[in-house]
Amino acid sequence: MKNIIIKTQVKTMNIVSKVKEALTSKSGESFVDTAVKILISVVIGALILAGLYLLFQDTILPTLTEKIKNMFDFKG
Repeated sequence: MKNIIIKTQVKTMNIVSKVKEALTSKSGESFVDTAVKILISVVIGALILAGLYLLFQDTILPTLTEKIKNMFDFKG
């Protein structure tokens, strides 16, 4: 019986130490960091697309332009 109690005490001490380590750890990536990375990539993509429009001075994606015109020309 003592052996079982000692084993459970050791297991709980290990779990407690792992939880303490996880809570005090300063490493890792937060949600704000990920959101900022996604926002930066979207802005850079939009700038590249705008640069391509200025460079070629023509419609790069004609089907997209057509779909947008059809969407706003809705007469339902």
